[in-house]
Amino acid sequence: MLIVTSQQMKQIDRYTIDRLGIPSLSLMESAGRAIAEEVLDWCRSRRGTASADAGPSTSVGAGSRPDGSPKRGVRSTSPILEDALIAPFDGMEREHWLVLVGKGNNGGDGLVAARYLQDAGMRVEILLAEGADRFSEEAAAQFEAARRSGIPVSEMPGDAEGGPDALDFGRYTGLIDALLGVGASGEPREPYAGLIRAANACGLPIVAADIPSGLNADTGQTADACIRAVRTVCIAFLKAGLAQYPGAAAAGEVRVRAVGIPLLAADRIEDPPSAHLITERSLRETLEIDTSRSRAEDSHKGTYGHVLIVGGSRLMSGAGFMASRAALRIGSGLVTWALPEGLLPDIVGHVPELMVAEGSAGDFWRRDSAETLLKLAEKMDVLAIGPGLGRFDGDADWLRELWTKTDMPLVIDADGLNMLADGGFSAREWGRRENVVLTPHPGEMGRLLGIPTAELQADRIAAARTYAAEHGVTLVLKGARTVVASQDGALFVNTTGHPGMSTGGTGDVLTGAISGLIAQGLSPLQAAAFGVYLHGRAGERAAELREHPASLLAGDVIEAL
Repeated sequence: MLIVTSQQMKQIDRYTIDRLGIPSLSLMESAGRAIAEEVLDWCRSRRGTASADAGPSTSVGAGSRPDGSPKRGVRSTSPILEDALIAPFDGMEREHWLVLVGKGNNGGDGLVAARYLQDAGMRVEILLAEGADRFSEEAAAQFEAARRSGIPVSEMPGDAEGGPDALDFGRYTGLIDALLGVGASGEPREPYAGLIRAANACGLPIVAADIPSGLNADTGQTADACIRAVRTVCIAFLKAGLAQYPGAAAAGEVRVRAVGIPLLAADRIEDPPSAHLITERSLRETLEIDTSRSRAEDSHKGTYGHVLIVGGSRLMSGAGFMASRAALRIGSGLVTWALPEGLLPDIVGHVPELMVAEGSAGDFWRRDSAETLLKLAEKMDVLAIGPGLGRFDGDADWLRELWTKTDMPLVIDADGLNMLADGGFSAREWGRRENVVLTPHPGEMGRLLGIPTAELQADRIAAARTYAAEHGVTLVLKGARTVVASQDGALFVNTTGHPGMSTGGTGDVLTGAISGLIAQGLSPLQAAAFGVYLHGRAGERAAELREHPASLLAGDVIEAL
């Protein structure tokens, strides 16, 4: 599934209208119908009435997994819905929806939706945020059609009439947000801000047209006045701001609906989108991964690679242990865990399938252990550095030696990332290594960039993409909606996972999983994207088996891989 910025969406719209000759009013008609269908579907779901199901869902949110398969206990509903949805259902007479309409084309979409809802037999009214004389050309045409259709229309009360506080939402059962579209930026101005706050405060379910008003379509940041929707009907392509938090929370369940814009339009604009949602389909078709993880009948342990994990210390031995077990569980043929000599007696035998090796003399990691590790790595396929490693004198120079003296793939996590930050890492000085995967959490990423974590989180996609391109690495920026960025500008956003994974050690599990996939022949980008997807799916499965997701442990995720 493609992810687009607001500017890319504008270019795609213009290409579709100007170059392909598809009228803007036709696109608006399709968008409004899609919104109406989703409102009716939401009403059916609320009332427990079955709806038509026209195939796999293209949804992002609580209702389904990113590949369209339903999560346990949740009914899958198609976003490309048949005409049966524009039809009455049990309880229709109790539905009464108010469409909040802005002056732009987003408002035009809402006006079309109002007509379709009325045709379906639902009571519907229109509330204009501004006077009808403020409409865009297309929205004005749709307003005239809605007015002639007999839909009741009112305008936002002025300050003298009490403003948004004078609105009575008590007679409605739901709202459609068609106030501000992807072209809006910054804090909503009045009267929009007051209307957004009043809509949120009334407690009615809100279905947003394209994006919730007040949401930054590119970064996912939410304004002080931002609609909180139960469902967002995203038009044509997924907007980047819906793929990241806090925008994802404000949007509720996201349904991406086709409205007649051909996919080729996205390829022919000046700045074609190169970001995708990670789904089974994008893994197979865009990244060309065999997601079945099938194995040949005549394969053997050497077929699936050998991972060397460098990590673990006296106080954090469990991190290297979990990374090693995850590399095994993801399918590596062989895994060796290197750690200080003094820790070996405590480790040997705990995982019979795991090999261990002396990575450093004594009880702690030392600067002079780099040569030992380089010799060990000669027979390996990938080197993972960092889980539970700790810090020691000369560690940044130690890491730089490993970086420069081997050309094997590297996966660097945890304290390995802090060594990069403290060692003044730059591709120009250390040498460009395009077979390197960095897996920072937001705090570590902030240190790599030299900025506060909050500043990084304000635009995760841009930060990941810029860093990966500048330093020639594959970057995995962890967190809810993990971002995977490659050095060539490709970017992938993951939606699998579970809040129960917010526990120590799950990052170490991810390091082992990515390393194990590289050992099996995947490129760093393939392994990173597939690794975060499988890691998240494992977390979902593990959480389902627990009495409460708060009891989830990193080890549970390993066993669910």
